[in-house]
Amino acid sequence: MATSGRRIRIVTDSSAHFLDPSVIERYQITVLPLSFRLDGQVYREDRPADVERFMAALREGGPAPEILSPSADEIAEVYARLNRETDRILSLHISREIHGLWNIARTAADRLLGRCDIRVVDSGTMAVGLALLVEAAARYAETTYSLDDVVRLIRKLIPRLYAVFNVPNLNYLRRAALMGYAQTVLGEMLGIRPFVTIEEGRLVAMEKVTSDLGTVDKLVEFVTEFAMVEHIVILQDKTEPNPLAAQLVERLRLEFADRNYPVIPYKASTACVFGPGALGVMVFEAEFGKDA
Repeated sequence: MATSGRRIRIVTDSSAHFLDPSVIERYQITVLPLSFRLDGQVYREDRPADVERFMAALREGGPAPEILSPSADEIAEVYARLNRETDRILSLHISREIHGLWNIARTAADRLLGRCDIRVVDSGTMAVGLALLVEAAARYAETTYSLDDVVRLIRKLIPRLYAVFNVPNLNYLRRAALMGYAQTVLGEMLGIRPFVTIEEGRLVAMEKVTSDLGTVDKLVEFVTEFAMVEHIVILQDKTEPNPLAAQLVERLRLEFADRNYPVIPYKASTACVFGPGALGVMVFEAEFGKDA
């Protein structure tokens, strides 16, 4: 067991959506807060009142928000503080194809070169997927001194994470360069709802549907492609029950009756990427030969 004074410390960002928030305190995970700029206002993800106001403003429409991250100076200060307790830090963050925090964190890490071994790792994902990786890293860091071993573990887990979101607000896809302006206008006229997946860290457009039934059918089809699943999480944009999410759970229970299907409201950072009203499923595939 690694000693508490020299053990590896884990840093992530607030886009990580922990199914059990107590994990953060249990493993002393440091979470860098993201912020969002919308209509000239800035909101912080670590402030519940800010998040509530931000989500309300987001649902009113208007321009897509911008995700802001701490500066390199601020992140370097966090690393320096942790360096008083350890000489090894794993900094695991939202996909660099979705946001540039990874690059900023690397710049910050370079400022402690020679004093602290800091590995800045691109998770290739976000939200629940990122949190599952962070938790796995934190658990493993309790048992090893080797930062290399923890990084290798994360590299092995990343390909087992999958996500797909049905996105009704096409302006978010246009901003991500997944649709052109003409496609967006036509899609809105026709009531098209595209699906977007996270593939090798990138947002990739998939099939399109035009109905609630089509949305549920495609999400069920996505889940049933997996022979063995360790985690399945359904994400929606509100705390109160979403009828579409309820339909999805009902259909999935017909396929896998003995499994729980948690439905959780996604975080503000996820809303910045997929917009309000999206419905998503994140899957962590079970290790081959291990039936969860």
